[in-house]
Amino acid sequence: MTTPPFSITARSPGSPGPRIVLFVEDGGGDWHARRLREALQARGAQVVTTCLKFCAFDTRLPSGIAIPGFEGDLPDGAFVRSVSTGSLEQITLRLGILHALRESGVRVWNDARVIERCVDKSTATFLFQKAGLPVPVTRAAEGIESARAFAADQSGRPIVVKPLFGSQGNGVRRIETADQLPTPEEVGDVYYTQRYLRRDADTRFEDWRLFVSRGRVLAAMARVGRTWITNVHQGAEPQGIPIEPEMSHLALEAARVIGADYAGVDLIRDETGQLLVLEINSNPAWKGLQSVTDVNIAWTLADDFLAALAERQPA
Repeated sequence: MTTPPFSITARSPGSPGPRIVLFVEDGGGDWHARRLREALQARGAQVVTTCLKFCAFDTRLPSGIAIPGFEGDLPDGAFVRSVSTGSLEQITLRLGILHALRESGVRVWNDARVIERCVDKSTATFLFQKAGLPVPVTRAAEGIESARAFAADQSGRPIVVKPLFGSQGNGVRRIETADQLPTPEEVGDVYYTQRYLRRDADTRFEDWRLFVSRGRVLAAMARVGRTWITNVHQGAEPQGIPIEPEMSHLALEAARVIGADYAGVDLIRDETGQLLVLEINSNPAWKGLQSVTDVNIAWTLADDFLAALAERQPA
């Protein structure tokens, strides 16, 4: 069966609410997208759910941008739940659409600049360090010899190799010896390498995810795993925790440095106990976090997005 290019959720009768495009995964949207759509609709918005792959640049249109369901017009706002995977050319085009929407005055959450900074771990780590935030010892460079040299410089400790554009713990490897390094073909000949942060005696593996929206932390959780990879997607258990001041400060600063409207910020302690900013996600999942917090994350995100959109509307 062919997936329809878009679906429209009608706003309440008589509502003057905004027209919103919700960009989702190809296939109609996941658990998160459905809840966002419901929350936006409940607040009077007319929501068009579609995928960036169905959008186009089109000079026959006054706006120059074709989005299913808008007949050549532009939305009032765009909420990016997913860009979806694709070729370099496809991703470039999709991000170009998001750039163009922003340049056309559409409020985009998160916009293409933020997505680009977050998806490239090396850029995010650089920006964190530049802003004075504590980060793991990291080197990102082309060529396996660079990774071998980095490993040799760690005083016998293991290193971690991560896909530059990976997520959810997929493809992350702990490297004990140089012969365990992935081949250049496996990583596109770019090695994002970090010092292994756990203590050798650790049997409990834990880090923390803080969910930030509009300059505040909505909720936080510990991710406790049986192995050193602690992503919930990889089987780690989410546990609700209080929002501690130091964690909150680092998460808020990380989101501010990147320019994110909303984000998932991952924190970790190194073998000495120092708290570090590990990663940031511009399209974070929150199903695990929702299971351990009383905050309705989708509804709060909808409130925050519509409030930001209203600030841009003429009086």
